Order: sequence, then C-alpha cells, then structure tokens
Amino acid sequence: MKILRIVLQCKVIYYCLFFVTIIYAIFSFGRDESSKFDGTENYIEGVITKINMKSTHLALELQSLEKVTVTYYSENCIQDNYRIGDIVSIVGTLEKPSHNTIPNLFDYADYLKYKQIYWIVRADSIHKIGKSNHIYYLFKNWMIDRIDTYQSANYLKTFLLGDTQGISDSVINSYQYNGISHLFSISGMHITLLSSIFLFLLKRIFSMNFSRIFSCILLFFYMLLVGCSSSIRAVIFFILLTFYKCFHIKMSTSYIFLLMICLVTLYRPFILMDVGFQYSSIISFYLLQMKKEEQRFWKKLFITSIFSFLISFPISVYYFYQVNFLSVFYNLFFVPVVSTLIFPFSLITFLFPCLDPFFCWMTKLIENISWFCSTISIGVVHFMRPSLIFIIIYYLILFFVLKNKKYCKMILAFLILFLYCAPILVVSDRVMMIDVGQGDCFLIQSKRKTVLMDTGGKFAFGTTKTDLAKDQLIPFFHSIGITKIDYLILSHGDYDHMGEAINLVNNFKVEKVIFNCGEFNDLEQDLIKVLDMMKISYYSCIKELNIGDNKLYFLNNKIYDNENDNSNVIYTEINSYKFMFMGDAGVEVEEDLIEKYNLRDIDILKVGHHGSKTSSSKTFIDEINPKFSIISVGKNNRYGHPNDNVLDNLEGSKIYRTDQDGSVMLKIKKNKLEIETCTP
Repeated sequence: MKILRIVLQCKVIYYCLFFVTIIYAIFSFGRDESSKFDGTENYIEGVITKINMKSTHLALELQSLEKVTVTYYSENCIQDNYRIGDIVSIVGTLEKPSHNTIPNLFDYADYLKYKQIYWIVRADSIHKIGKSNHIYYLFKNWMIDRIDTYQSANYLKTFLLGDTQGISDSVINSYQYNGISHLFSISGMHITLLSSIFLFLLKRIFSMNFSRIFSCILLFFYMLLVGCSSSIRAVIFFILLTFYKCFHIKMSTSYIFLLMICLVTLYRPFILMDVGFQYSSIISFYLLQMKKEEQRFWKKLFITSIFSFLISFPISVYYFYQVNFLSVFYNLFFVPVVSTLIFPFSLITFLFPCLDPFFCWMTKLIENISWFCSTISIGVVHFMRPSLIFIIIYYLILFFVLKNKKYCKMILAFLILFLYCAPILVVSDRVMMIDVGQGDCFLIQSKRKTVLMDTGGKFAFGTTKTDLAKDQLIPFFHSIGITKIDYLILSHGDYDHMGEAINLVNNFKVEKVIFNCGEFNDLEQDLIKVLDMMKISYYSCIKELNIGDNKLYFLNNKIYDNENDNSNVIYTEINSYKFMFMGDAGVEVEEDLIEKYNLRDIDILKVGHHGSKTSSSKTFIDEINPKFSIISVGKNNRYGHPNDNVLDNLEGSKIYRTDQDGSVMLKIKKNKLEIETCTP
C-alpha cells in the first residue's frame, strides 16, 4: 500500500497515463469497424435493451451477437407491449447506417459507431420468444411500471433514469435554446446529491470508510441502471475520490479528475465523442482550476455561471453554431431551482405518490418559464463552426484566464470576436449542390453575396413531420457563417423546388425573392402572402441580376404551357468558370436556348429535371459540351431519375449526383476549381 500511495502521489504518472490514453483513443478512432454480422442475415435474436415508441414506428436497441438498432413500421407496433429484457426474434434486413450528406450536420453513422452499433435492422416482423430474468431488467421494469402510474412520469424518468423520451422535442429544444439542457441529464449534480443521501444514512449505522465504500457500490449499480454513458464520469470520479480519502492519499482533485478521464477513455474510447461527456468533463475540469475563495452564494453562482458559459462556448458553437448569452442569467435561476428543489423532490415524489400533483405542477411551471425565455431572441448569436486549432487555442487561453494571467481576458474576447467576424474574411467563391433528396437546392456565394436557388421540399408521410429548412438548411447555413440570403431564386413553382420556401423565410433572413415567368400557382401565391406580410420584396420574369462583380443571366423569358418549361434557366460566370442551371426545363426549352444563345463549353451544368428523359437531349448536351454535370436526385426515387439515356448523353463529362455523392461543393480559389463531396 505504501508503494501504491507513492505511485498515486507522483504527478508524472498522471501525465504519462494521459498521453498513453490519447494515443490509444486516436488508434481506436482510426481502427476499422469489426462487426460480428456480415450483412446477409435476415433473422436475428436478441434482448431488448432500449425502447423508443414513435407515433409511426418502433425503435429498439437489441443486444444480439452485438448491439444493433431496430426500426419496425407496423400498424400494430404501438399496441404491442414490448419491454426491456424481452427476448425477441426479428425477420428483416441489415443496412449500414448512412453518413450525413450535408456538411457539418448530425452524422448518424458516426453516432451509432461511437455506441459500437454497426448495423440498422429494418424489421419486417418481430416476435417475443421469451423474457430475461436478469435482476437488472426486473428492477428497471419495476421502476418503469411504478413511474408510469404518475402524472409526472416523463420528468421522473428524466431525473431518476436519465430517459428524456417522454418530454416533447419542443420542450427539449427550449431547454437547449436557453442553455439549461444539462440540468435534465444524469450528471454530477445527481450523483453528488445521491452520494450525500447515501452517506448521511449509512454513517449513522456504519463507520465512515464502510459508508463511503457502500455508497460507491450503490452508485455503481445506479450507473448501470441509468446507462453507463450518461453517468459514468460522475460515478467513477466519486469512487476515485472515495478511494483516495479512505487510504489517505493526498493528491490534487484535478489529478484525480484526470485519472478518471483516462480510466473511462481506456474502457470506452468513443465516449470522448459524446457531446454530453465533452460538456460535463471540460466544464468540471476547468471549474476545478478556479481559485477557491470565500464568496457569497449569489456572487459565487454568478461567477461560476459566467465561466461555465465561457468553458462550454467552443463546444456549443462547434455542434450547434449558436450560443445564448442570456443563459448566464438563466442559470442563476434554473440551476439552484432544479438542483436543490426539482431533482430532490423527484426522489421524494417517487417514494410518496401523494406528492405527484405538486411535482407535476412544478415541472409544468419550469416548462412555461423555459418557453417564455426561449421567446427572447436578443441574446442568441450565431457563429460558424470553429476549427479544432481554434478550439485548442481557446482552451489554452482560457486556462491562463483562470490562473489570472494578464491580458488573457482581452485575448479571449478577441478570439470570440474573431470567430464571429470570420465569415467576412472568407473571400473564396463557391457553388454548392445541397442534398435535399428528390428536389433542387443550390447555394452560390460570391463576393460576400449569397444566392439560394430553390429550397427543396420533402413530402410528409402519415404523421411524420418533415422540416427540411429548420432541421437541415438553416443549421448548415449557420455552420458556414451565412446569416442571410440576399436572393432566393425559385426556378419554378413545383413543391420539390420551393416546398421549403415559406419555412425558410419564416425562420431565416431573406432579402429578396425571384420567381420565374408565367402565372403564379397555389404554392407561389401562398409564399407571396407571407412575403407581403413580412415586407420582403419579390420579382418575377427578370433578365439579369447583379451579384457583386458577377451577373446571373436569366435565359428563359418565354412563356410555355407547363410549369417545368417555365423554369428559370440561369447562366453565370464565376472567375471565368461557366455555370448553367437548367431547373426542370425540357427539350423544347433546350432547342430554343440553342437557337437564341451561344452556349458552348459550359464548365458546370446543373442537369435539367433531375436527369429525367424529358431533358438533356443529346443535341443539347453536344452543343454545350459540359465538363462537369451535377444532378440533384433522391436515392431510390420512384421516378427512376436519372434516366440511363441521359447518363449516356452526359458520358463526356464528369457526373456528380446527390444520391451517390451527397452534397457537392465547388470552390474556386485563385481561379482553380476544387470539388468536394459529402458522401453518404
């Protein structure tokens, strides 16, 4: 024990272990996936470990040969009483999860990989074949059954089991918007309170050391109950602190915390990619570096809130591209209320059901206050996604700020200001075909002007809500530093081209809107009503548009007898590269364009009508002779786009298509074209 005490008091050991841990984590990230399935299986048996009941389908996590996620669409799936611990057989197909096809957005494949899930099972049928008698499932199901009898079941599951599925997405979004969502996940706050309760009760019966050890055992089982990922950091840290106290090993809390990070990472290296783990670990580590001074409660809380905000800032802007500066003040209210009132009362309510109505009222009050705060937008500031180098520099400077180094506060403020102004410094021109499925959406940035051609539009099936603008387009725009659209150009009035226009103008700043020639259809008229209400200028059937030093030429001013042929056809040159966007224009329009204009040697052609056989005739393609052809088309679409004959016509050019390549970025730097894809 003496040797162990000497080793654990040697600071060099901690640095060496941290270095080894980082090397191991990097190796783990780069290692190929090792699945026990080969993908040809159509029958799987396993134990249900997690259930998420959606309105249209059932989502399960299943422990089979390895962990898999299961999706089951069925009219009867909602009525079926599946529970964790059920042993089920599944008939279906295995699919590899897809990566994000729009840069910087949530990557589902990586998310599953970090959970060591390599396959999605599309279930055709699910049958119960047994039930696990493991004490873990029996106890957890008992808790769930008990909680389900409460009015406040959603919040009891949140605070006691770390399960937020019962809380609506809109409420969760309001918590995230206000910067208080961390209060509703299993964290150090919960573990600290539980450990205090355990110690308070046990030390009245047993010795202090025994009470500490027994408390560690209870917390360990609680960690297993709620899922290791959500609580492992706080529990392991408490266990290590207990170990050091029991054996009288003197060591700074910061080094014990570093040891905890190393142990957790060596056990589960992918936990480093968990956003919740990043938030809690970095905030906790930096708060440990703060000088401990005697201060009044509210002053200490305010200072802690400010530093917590600064510590979490790079993570927030990296993943969410925005921060709410008012969250510093919101935490002054929500942190003490949730930590000293709501969470403790959830434990009491679980034991005494008669208090359920009052606890339900408390949680509704918290929701309403959060709703009200989320309507205040003056504190929300959007930032483009920072680089990893920026984040490292930021945290180094912040470390010196906590150590009260001179000028570091000013440097930190400059870094935040620099990130906010960074989009102004981006001078390269770029054109991007954004993957919106079976539809069109093209982004042009030139001389700090932003043009969006079409918005895409995904149809909603059943009760499934599709919000392409709010969930994908707007977050992507923020991630690359776009805060407004100077011109929204709609090629024509079909839903797959302008279906998200109203959502976009309602939730994002749009300066002007350009329509095509011809009469306005119902979709266009609905949009015009919104534009009039919001006093956004709009035009139709124009001939050219100035974008900085460039011009967009609208070549199709003739009125045809169908919406597709009335599409805006746009030609532009950006740094001597010729671009042509065909909308859904057909062969008749192509013939008129050849007759009217000299359109030879186009560098980049946006292929008309998603590669339909009604467009891109051989005569037209031979005439314009494109070097690159880009096709916006949905994966496995029911129209059979792109047509094989069209692909044959385009064989002289390099073809990029969103169903295979995802979004396609064309950057022009120093008159050189660079093409990047976001492959699924």
